Amino acid sequence: MGLMTGARGSVPDSSRGVYGISVAAELTGIGAQTLRQYESRGLVEPDRTAGGTRRYSADDLDRLRRISELIDAGLNIAGVRMVLDLQDDSARLRRHGGRPFRNEGGGHL
Repeated sequence: MGLMTGARGSVPDSSRGVYGISVAAELTGIGAQTLRQYESRGLVEPDRTAGGTRRYSADDLDRLRRISELIDAGLNIAGVRMVLDLQDDSARLRRHGGRPFRNEGGGHL
């Protein structure tokens, strides 16, 4: 996505992957191995460098914190996935003003 420029200089776009896994682990309080597990289960999709290194965005960190909240509330991974999918769908509907939107296959959801 790039950088957004403001009066104070360049600020990273919240969707741009800039944090390595060890920094993401420290900022979220989630272990690096758990971050890898969340990725393998499709809960988060960090960017990758050309060399394959994970790069987490500020949006990814917010999502990871939400995952932690849901797990702490007693949800299992399947429950977390369902809640996140519903929240993602709701956000898409808000962005589209409540109008139907097309899924990746071209059909309406």
